[in-house]
Amino acid sequence: RDYADQAAPNMDLNDCETQRKLNDVGIQQAQDIGAAFSEKEIPVGDVITSEYCRAWQTADLAFGRHEKNPQLNFLPFEEYTDAQVVEMQENVMPLLTAAPESGQNTVIVGHDDIFEAATGIYPAPQGLAYVLTPDGAGGFDLVANMLPEEWADL
Repeated sequence: RDYADQAAPNMDLNDCETQRKLNDVGIQQAQDIGAAFSEKEIPVGDVITSEYCRAWQTADLAFGRHEKNPQLNFLPFEEYTDAQVVEMQENVMPLLTAAPESGQNTVIVGHDDIFEAATGIYPAPQGLAYVLTPDGAGGFDLVANMLPEEWADL
């Protein structure tokens, strides 16, 4: 279920109890994704997340590690102005267009509104992943989108 916890007045990025949490399905999906990456020997370099607990917990469950980056955080509003959408786009595009180390993949665990601001694509349903290839010119090519259960079918 989606809701705008980023705009809740008592939300605290340092207190997971004030934030939306992963449910049992989300926990299992994160573990399944990590198992598929291991089984398929998909190389993982950087694992970058927002500062929200559900993002870094997803990364830890799947990959055993994470690096928080506030550029992936929501802005603290439920509805965004055009200027705020541009701000989110400017925050996240450098992460989406950065080439990973040779032979590695960068994993970014973030949020729907942030991805939509950068790409114009609203990621639905929850948990949907996009595979992007940086084009070396400040953009990227969209390669695929994957549901959590599809990683094991690669």
